Amino acid sequence: MDLPFWALKLRHPTHCQATGPKLHPETCPLGLKVEYQFPKRNKLAPVKLTWYDGNMIPGKVAGQRVPGSGVMFVGTEGQMFADYGRYKLYPQEKFKSFQPPKQTIAKSIGHHAEWIQACKKGTPTTCNFDYAGPLAEVVLLGNIAHRTGAALEWNHGEMKLTGHPEAAELMQHIYRAGWQL
Repeated sequence: MDLPFWALKLRHPTHCQATGPKLHPETCPLGLKVEYQFPKRNKLAPVKLTWYDGNMIPGKVAGQRVPGSGVMFVGTEGQMFADYGRYKLYPQEKFKSFQPPKQTIAKSIGHHAEWIQACKKGTPTTCNFDYAGPLAEVVLLGNIAHRTGAALEWNHGEMKLTGHPEAAELMQHIYRAGWQL
């Protein structure tokens, strides 16, 4: 989820729904499909993001074979499959003369190395809390959608799910008496 979240400057979805296997009380599902709707962001158009996980990952997206683990970006002019080290443009014949822009983002030294460097030098990490918090929020909304089987409407400003009381209850853990935070 990190790659599209970062590349498309996503933050807070307005809608989320998930499909997957029947809930198991003790384990996570072997696969999941989660669909999100993100609103317009400044000059960027609204985005529909479909996340596939585990045994629900399709062999093809938008008519293109998925060549491995990564993300298939689907646009009006074509598609791009990408992971952290490579990309492929489709249809290939349309983009055979494409020249990529000059690299502007420094290569990562890795999550753990960034964390250690931040601890030692006080330098910021690429995936800091301002970024990772909203990303975790999105993933957790997908989990709530799967657990409830509901299409959820999310209001980030109010931190509320609307239209489904069971989903709203999952937003806050109920602690036993004497163990509240």
